[in-house]
Amino acid sequence: MRIFFIFFFIINNFHLFAQIDTTKKALPDVVVFANKFPTLSKNIVQKVDFISDKNAINQQSNTGDILSQSGQVFVQKSQSGGGSPVIRGFEASRVLLMVDGVRLNNAIFRGGHLQNIITIDNMILDRVEVIYGPSSTLYGSDALGGVVNMFTKKPILTTTTNWKKNANLIQRYASGQNENRTHLDINIANNKWAYLTSFTYGRFGDMRQGANRSSAYPEFGKRSFYVVREAGVDVVKVNEDVNVQKLSGYQQTDLLQKVLYKPNENAEHLLNIQISNSSNINRYDRLTETSKGLPVYSEWYYGPQIRNLFSYKYTAIKLPGYFSDLMVTSSFQDIEESRISRKYNTTSKDFRFERVNVLGVNADLLHKQSNGEIHLGAESYTNFVRSTAERLNITTSALSRITTRYSDGPTKMSYNALYLQQTKQLDAHWVINDGIRFNLVQLDASFVDTSLMHFPFTKAIQNNIAVTGNLGIAYNGENGYRATAGLSSGFRAPNIDDLTKVFDTRTGYVVVPNKDLKPEYTYNAEINISHTGNSASWGASIFYTWFNNAIVVSKYNWNGQDNIMYQNVLSAVYAPQNQASAKLYGFNLNGKLKLFYNTLLQGTYTYTKGTYNNGTSSMPLDHIPPAYGRVGLKKGDDKFNVEGFVLFNGWKRIRDYNLNGEDNEIYATQEGMPSWMTVNFSSYYTPNKKLSLGVQIENIADKNYRYFASGISAMGRNFIVSCRLSF
Repeated sequence: MRIFFIFFFIINNFHLFAQIDTTKKALPDVVVFANKFPTLSKNIVQKVDFISDKNAINQQSNTGDILSQSGQVFVQKSQSGGGSPVIRGFEASRVLLMVDGVRLNNAIFRGGHLQNIITIDNMILDRVEVIYGPSSTLYGSDALGGVVNMFTKKPILTTTTNWKKNANLIQRYASGQNENRTHLDINIANNKWAYLTSFTYGRFGDMRQGANRSSAYPEFGKRSFYVVREAGVDVVKVNEDVNVQKLSGYQQTDLLQKVLYKPNENAEHLLNIQISNSSNINRYDRLTETSKGLPVYSEWYYGPQIRNLFSYKYTAIKLPGYFSDLMVTSSFQDIEESRISRKYNTTSKDFRFERVNVLGVNADLLHKQSNGEIHLGAESYTNFVRSTAERLNITTSALSRITTRYSDGPTKMSYNALYLQQTKQLDAHWVINDGIRFNLVQLDASFVDTSLMHFPFTKAIQNNIAVTGNLGIAYNGENGYRATAGLSSGFRAPNIDDLTKVFDTRTGYVVVPNKDLKPEYTYNAEINISHTGNSASWGASIFYTWFNNAIVVSKYNWNGQDNIMYQNVLSAVYAPQNQASAKLYGFNLNGKLKLFYNTLLQGTYTYTKGTYNNGTSSMPLDHIPPAYGRVGLKKGDDKFNVEGFVLFNGWKRIRDYNLNGEDNEIYATQEGMPSWMTVNFSSYYTPNKKLSLGVQIENIADKNYRYFASGISAMGRNFIVSCRLSF
């Protein structure tokens, strides 16, 4: 924390000195896509962070690490192959993930922790934008905390009819988990057609955690055992190196194919195909659980996570009539995931499979006028969910029925909306943003086999109508000062995961369906102020969010019982419920300071607090991260740059945990999750356009630490080398 305060003390003192320069400074015209169409960032009321540094994007182990390494977004992990972004205290199904204008959130996005973001190949990403706060006007359900907008590279046309090709080859090795990644992308184009093909393969070994532990917690995170099956018997093995998190490795393959056709300067067609396929990924946290001195599980892993995306986008500009710009995106997604588990010293191996098909279409129209823009849009996404399950006796190969994770009959959920957004410039300094959205979300789930869980119902049907909106004003001063104030509302309709799920989040704790859930609503107020100068820049954001009908997991009676037998274990019954109201508030501070030629000191700090009231008492809201941030000193130019930086998290005391939610106190110390700070180094050398070399060292002090709510310890000292060849 002292580093943070020193940093801002320097910023503030330097800022006083910088005011000697009385020349007017215009705000930078940064183009962002927070409003879907290209928009100047100074006309956006909400806080938007954008990451466009290719090294920061492409030289990470996965897309989740782009966010966590930036220090701008907190990311939870339950296993090495994971990453669940948290924005302003909202996580998982309450944060909307987008890629190339298509929703990744589907009807089975859960409220706990998600690993879906790793199915986006960071080595082919062009930029990432993070929109903070409720964004339901343009993006619809699930955008309660914000939106993570990911954009993959676009095929590049040439200026002549001659065909031209170029390619990039990237090789990356990281010692912390024996990571080997290979990436190749090829662009073949003329002035009308362009083809972009991308392939990435990554192999990740067992992750090694830091060896330097706090004297207060000398055993924290140690992996002392693991289970293997030998000669038909489960055997507990002693881990020879307790810092190696055994069975945490995985593999992943990503393919992308884009075809761009531009018949004239005012229209283009883009076909986008993305395929991501992982190996089995062990649920590391579950494999570390013990009961009475013995492992709880011999096996617990996610089956291959498969994401297939096919989209077609038509864009036209300079159209005659009222709307000059048009963007239509149609998409189809085929997603498969599965969960496989077997208790220690048992022969029953449970398989639960989910498959989701999503059909989507977005249409956006833009009217440009001298003092602003009017944006009219419509979207529709329909999810078809199929959930199956079976139990295999690994000795006899006999199959039997078990409860499915979700409703086992025909299950469908659709999101439909119309929206209108306006940006109006009042004068040279003042800009107003306002918008409204009409939402219709429908769900129809059938329960066919109700004998195993004795369901008291066979259908779950919902038709939820919601109206959301936003209103804000921005002041853009000529001297580099900027201020915005905004009000916005968001909503999230209960999805298939909320309404029909049966699962045990931990041993002796089972979550059952609640078909009477209602939509969640947020109402947000925020203020952002910033100053951009020649030598120093700073910004501050403060927000307050009212969270009504918040869905939290609480104790529940199932057929009149608060304990039931589930998978042969007497388990306390819990269910998602609309628990009155919650409030969240917090702030972000950030700054940049040019110290001397090509040297930049920059930092960011975020604090969030959240509580909810169930009508009788107040308690901490889950998913609220501790204070976190980043401070870095960077020097460089086009050929060589080097940076030293620290990442830090504050304490998350056990009194601030939600013990009935998703905060995973069982994977923390008795006092909670300790604060930590890591020292890191990165350097990149680019002697010419065809070659780039990188050397990085993460966690130089080999600190042992764990992100809040995570079930796996973070990487220890990690040496990374990378090479990019362009030809």
